[in-house]
Amino acid sequence: ALSQACWISSGINAEYGEFQTYQHYFIQINLSTMSAEFNTAAEEVKNLKTKPSDDEMLSCYALYKQATVGDCNTARPGMLDFTGKAKWDAWNGKKGVSKEDAEKQYIDLVKELKGKYGMNN
Repeated sequence: ALSQACWISSGINAEYGEFQTYQHYFIQINLSTMSAEFNTAAEEVKNLKTKPSDDEMLSCYALYKQATVGDCNTARPGMLDFTGKAKWDAWNGKKGVSKEDAEKQYIDLVKELKGKYGMNN
């Protein structure tokens, strides 16, 4: 089975290839359980011409995590980790959404962002 190991940072969105040096979580994602369309969307979102708004990035993050992991399974970050708390709140806000529905919503959101921001060549 195909799998991808990726870092999920509580500080910066790992899906955009940006990492911080504190409070990282290492997760293994079995890509064979994700649709080809989802995997393509996860790559395409990294190549938008313009960085999406913070709210759009949080939506991408929350849907990606819900689709790949399921309901939020970590403790809420501490009071000084503002980015981590925003990401946790966004993901926890998807609680109860099935992995399949989150995957579809993620794909639809990336399509919307591609139309709004365009893609790098």
